[in-house]
Amino acid sequence: MTDRNKGLAGRHPRRRGQGELEAQVLAALRQAPGPVNAAWVQERLGGDLAYTTVMTILTRLHIKGAVARERAGRSFEWTPVADEAGLAALRMRKVLDAEADREAVLTSFVTALSPGDERLLRDLLAQLPGEEED
Repeated sequence: MTDRNKGLAGRHPRRRGQGELEAQVLAALRQAPGPVNAAWVQERLGGDLAYTTVMTILTRLHIKGAVARERAGRSFEWTPVADEAGLAALRMRKVLDAEADREAVLTSFVTALSPGDERLLRDLLAQLPGEEED
């Protein structure tokens, strides 16, 4: 490391992954007293993120259906629609929707589950109201 880089190493916060940022933004929104703007979210995340980064994450979450937004003057106010589990479910659904052979993907998924997770999935499916199979 050069002398120049040594001085910069301590000034930059560690780089967070997109999924981690999305989870942090969702957590902040769930703590909000109601719809909030991006500056409010930025402040709750410690202020070390650029406003544009917060806006990018909020926009991505909106596209994924995890947050809702309403126009408030020249900006938006944001509210959570999904929690972290809901966001993970949206990602799983996106992967499934991208595949042509849904049956093969679901079969591979279920057969790769641990016995406990498979049992949990079966229990959850049994609880869902739905049409009886023929």
